[in-house]
Amino acid sequence: RYEAREDFAVVMQPFFRNTLLPLDSNGKPDLSFFAADCFHFSLRGYAEMAMALWNNMLEPVGEKQTYNNFTHDRSKLKCPNPEKPFLSTLRNSGFRSSDLVLDKTEPSVPYWAVIVTAVAGVLVGSL
Repeated sequence: RYEAREDFAVVMQPFFRNTLLPLDSNGKPDLSFFAADCFHFSLRGYAEMAMALWNNMLEPVGEKQTYNNFTHDRSKLKCPNPEKPFLSTLRNSGFRSSDLVLDKTEPSVPYWAVIVTAVAGVLVGSL
């Protein structure tokens, strides 16, 4: 939807896709990364996720890290460099706009078929 725009980009950041639960030295879940409800992140957990997100935004599309190792190590934080002083997008990661399919395609199912199917489903369900 936004690939043709010069002033805006949407890029998926997959840093959380293959992340495993952080473990302590005993092999049990490290609860220091989680809030009291054991579901939401603690300050430490949010710091780890923020570093992983920042690193993902600097990595080129196609080379983004898909996990977070929860090392709580600030040295793993990446910085922009003079060669690439920007956030990575499809366009500046080497994907030319001509490589992208921007043509509008017709939907494979006509819109009226969806309406007829929904009405038929309601009627069958009510019987």
